Amino acid sequence: MTSKLSMTQSIRYWAVVPAAGVGKRMNADRPKQYLELAEKTVLEHTLLRLLAADVFSAISVAISTEDPYWSSLATATHPKIVRAAGGKERADSVLSALTAIRTEAADVDWVLVHDAARPCLMPSDIHRLIDTLNNDEVGGILALPSHDTLKNVQNQYITHTVERNKIWRALTPQMFRYGVLKSALEASVGNLAITDEASALERQGLQPKIVEGRPDNIKITRPEDLALAEFFMRQQLMEITG
Repeated sequence: MTSKLSMTQSIRYWAVVPAAGVGKRMNADRPKQYLELAEKTVLEHTLLRLLAADVFSAISVAISTEDPYWSSLATATHPKIVRAAGGKERADSVLSALTAIRTEAADVDWVLVHDAARPCLMPSDIHRLIDTLNNDEVGGILALPSHDTLKNVQNQYITHTVERNKIWRALTPQMFRYGVLKSALEASVGNLAITDEASALERQGLQPKIVEGRPDNIKITRPEDLALAEFFMRQQLMEITG
């Protein structure tokens, strides 16, 4: 860890970006975070959105040790970006990214974990999450209420209809105290049921809060999502510039 991190705040904010995935569903020649989107890679857009919020002491990015693309990104040398070793699963990467800032981050600091493949995050959502959760005992996540009719299915047959008024779609960032999040992930090592940070805290008996986010904060998982993300970016630019 370098000495470039700010020590000016009593409670600081850190961002963590797990970016060691391979994105098999994209059927591309490289991981989805390195696909081109509006003249930059997906990951560059994501990191620039986090930097634009202007709240983070550092952004710890978990990159595969065999990644040949990271070093070519202009953002890789940004003074607020720290590289950590990526892990096999998401939780492993997040834990590694937390460990990379352990000499600077305090247990009471807030960590916002954001998907590498969500390049349309608006800084206003980051500020809303922080403003809402800053005094919360646990923390929480950005999410969206489900408007679809949802079915529980076994062997391709519907067993029952799920009450959608109780269902929310988890987004990122997910915001928790450094010490609590690190402990929860350490206790969940090897558990494949931990698909996001909130689920790790849930296993510790904690109840993260829901903060409604923007519907254009999409995650790129399939080829058609790139065009949708570019459309949303154009719309966001019009919104910002008026």
